[in-house]
Amino acid sequence: MQHSSSHGPSRRRAAPHLLGLLALLMLSGCAITEPVVPDRPQKKASVTQAARSQIGVPYRSGGDNPSSGFDCSGLVQWCYATQGFKLPRRTEDQLRVGVPVEKEELISGDLVFFNVSRKRWGLHVGVYSGGGRFIHSPTPGSRVREESLYERYWVRSYIGARRIIKPAPPQ
Repeated sequence: MQHSSSHGPSRRRAAPHLLGLLALLMLSGCAITEPVVPDRPQKKASVTQAARSQIGVPYRSGGDNPSSGFDCSGLVQWCYATQGFKLPRRTEDQLRVGVPVEKEELISGDLVFFNVSRKRWGLHVGVYSGGGRFIHSPTPGSRVREESLYERYWVRSYIGARRIIKPAPPQ
């Protein structure tokens, strides 16, 4: 048995028109609305690129440049300097700059910190490179490298992250 209603045929004819109108509205909205892309992640990607360009450079205690080598905080300071940021030299002081960031909110270029000896002088820092990885200059005898934040050692010693924000120019 076929059921008919007074609305049946007109609904069938109107449906394609409504779908077309809906599609037009959606497309016109896309053309008008531009995505807002913050400036910070673009800058940070450059910091990450600077860090990535140093992979393979030897560790050197007190090192702060590509020609002689890096320690962890020297690598971070150098990478940020390539983008016009002036960071303190010591890891302990770098831990105080910028703003804290939750691990789940990390973006490329954020600083990640570890306490590798559970003492104040045992701090370590690297540059978050995205995808759960970071670039750092680990220990004497090693070289700058990229590793996973989720390796057991780094999970246990992770103490936090900071996002470095360039201050606005004076007005």
